[in-house]
Amino acid sequence: MTTWVEDPRGGRERGPRGIARAWVEVLGRPKRFFENGVAPGDQAPGLVFAVVMAVAYALLLALLDPAGFPASGPLRAAVIVLLVALLVAPALLHLLAALQTLCLLAVVRDRAGVSETVQVLAYAAAPGPLAAVPIPEVRVVACLYGTALLLVGIATVHRTTGARAAIAGALPAALLFGYGFGGFDALVTLLRAWYII
Repeated sequence: MTTWVEDPRGGRERGPRGIARAWVEVLGRPKRFFENGVAPGDQAPGLVFAVVMAVAYALLLALLDPAGFPASGPLRAAVIVLLVALLVAPALLHLLAALQTLCLLAVVRDRAGVSETVQVLAYAAAPGPLAAVPIPEVRVVACLYGTALLLVGIATVHRTTGARAAIAGALPAALLFGYGFGGFDALVTLLRAWYII
């Protein structure tokens, strides 16, 4: 997990500028990004990216929607954000990558390695910070876009069809974007507002 390839295929920059560039590229040109920005065995930049997205989500949630943030007071909020950065985001990324790998085993015969799967999940979280906006429509769109990024990444990196990517990515996407980033709650709120449920 901590492998850091000095000169990865695709030439990803390191540091804040590299993270910002990856964020813009994965949101704007996902297929091209997944073709060029995912390097075998180079998981560390993906881990850093996922942690930055999770921390940005937590900070924005604390600022924009304090009622939805699990801590009151600045000290408790800082502790929660620190836990997200050091423990929660890396652990969830690994658990979801393990689950994603098992799902891929079931439907994709010739696939890329686990390190590429970790990177796909990490970079698919790019819309995550936008899900902190306390507007259900924005949260649903952010989570749907994250799901789409995950499926594009799976199809591109693991060289499979869109249908197989959808089957393999459905459960991890539901856990990450539906529960983790609050997409399901936002969708229920919208459906209730529209008197559908």
